[in-house]
Amino acid sequence: MPNYDFELILSRPLLEAELDPLFQRTLGHVTVAFVPELRGERRPGHARCRWQAASLSAAIMEVIAQLESLETAEDAPRLRVVSVEADPLLSMRDIADRVGRSLESVRLCIRGTRGPGNFPAAETTSSGHRLWRWSRVAEWYGVHDPQLREAGPTSQAINGWLALRDVVPQVAPAPEEVTSALSAVLSHVA
Repeated sequence: MPNYDFELILSRPLLEAELDPLFQRTLGHVTVAFVPELRGERRPGHARCRWQAASLSAAIMEVIAQLESLETAEDAPRLRVVSVEADPLLSMRDIADRVGRSLESVRLCIRGTRGPGNFPAAETTSSGHRLWRWSRVAEWYGVHDPQLREAGPTSQAINGWLALRDVVPQVAPAPEEVTSALSAVLSHVA
């Protein structure tokens, strides 16, 4: 079974007390930033995931189940996944690992002094580090990543499901139904 990389946006950051249970459930395949305590501010949390499953949708749904069934720290609101991003943002080091190049080679490509030029622009900056969207980088390097074929439709469908279950949970299908429907549709997409 392949490994799938994706990011989940959470209703809140995880607390330090929740890290050990998360690690025990996911064996370190889900990494998160954490805070020592919630201070009344409402900000999202983020979970970076690498999960082995039969499909991207199965991987995402399995991790959602793991995260949402975590026992929350005392006085913390229930943890919910609010959205998914299956076309990950990557650092220069991540790009180097994925394309089999040195970090210096990637840096030179970004600067335009190596390769054909016009390296994709960084999508965002996080903690002073630029991040690039994998689909754009893969296209620039000519890398064929079968996961990217699934990323767009899967993210869109699961984000719709996440919104539906929050607004009208009584009509939202079970996670297995979403995974099954996506598998049927994506098997016909070239």
